[in-house]
Amino acid sequence: MPKSSGTSALQRFRRSHEFWLLAVILVLSLALSLATDSFLTIQNLYDLLTSNAFIGILASGLLVVLISGGIDISFTATASIAQYIALTIGIQHGLGWLPLFAIAAAVGVVCGVINAVFITKLRISSIIVSIATLNIFYGLLIFSTGGKYITSLPKFFRDGIWWFEQEDASGVPYALNLQIIVLVLAFLAAWLLLNRTNVGRQIYAMGGNKDAAQRLGFHVFRLNVLVYGYLGFVAGVASLVQAQLAQSVTPTVLVGKELDVLAAVVLGGASLTGGVGTVMGAILGVALLAILQNGLVLIGVSSYWNQWFVGLTILVAVSMTAWSERRRRATKAIN
Repeated sequence: MPKSSGTSALQRFRRSHEFWLLAVILVLSLALSLATDSFLTIQNLYDLLTSNAFIGILASGLLVVLISGGIDISFTATASIAQYIALTIGIQHGLGWLPLFAIAAAVGVVCGVINAVFITKLRISSIIVSIATLNIFYGLLIFSTGGKYITSLPKFFRDGIWWFEQEDASGVPYALNLQIIVLVLAFLAAWLLLNRTNVGRQIYAMGGNKDAAQRLGFHVFRLNVLVYGYLGFVAGVASLVQAQLAQSVTPTVLVGKELDVLAAVVLGGASLTGGVGTVMGAILGVALLAILQNGLVLIGVSSYWNQWFVGLTILVAVSMTAWSERRRRATKAIN
């Protein structure tokens, strides 16, 4: 008798990268809950989700770029510019939520499209272009602003969004806040783009084999404008989420977080060579990295070790992905 579709799906999941990533998360969470009473509490998990929303939102955009076969590390500079411009204009003209997000997203899209033009039209490596634009965008921002902070934010922005408020046994309030709402919407949008649209299938195909995609008639330039513009859009949205959480705009605070975002997406199974990656994997990658960093702090490990663990995580994840790819190719060659 043929196996049911549910059983087949379960078996495929058990063989997937996401299954093993989920298993590691569960084991790590269990170990941390035994090592410290502070980990498995509503307050810590809520703070963990809120504080890592910025990284998660950016990861949803970077995932799309990596699947397309490119790479972009300029998104933190893009977010810094979008944040500063949107809130500067918003404060001057008394704008609300929707115009603020529209301005930040538009600035992000422009920065993303600039990357796409250089990468596609001049055929420059995406990593080279994004390193250059990271420094160009960031340098222009610091030069034009003098590194000045924005601390006088509108009241509605400082208050943020606070829906369905509840209190725990200790009277500590919790609610559905701006960070969690945007994080969920960002991953949902990425999933719909990659799995429910024809464009998403083209992005996977282009990442898998760019030359074959061109022979099939795919418009590579338009696809690159879409994926890099999409990451810019996401960076613009994420920038306001971060500013609301921080209650200020600091031009120098976002640049430097590229490694965390890249580590999370690569840890989730996305290949740096393109054509591979899932939204579920990115979510689990963000979760594992956040839990690891939070756990190190709770058990008293110096925060200076964070970057060491992030670098090690990238190295291990890339090595595992490369090993899996070699096994897959060897199996296909034998068959």
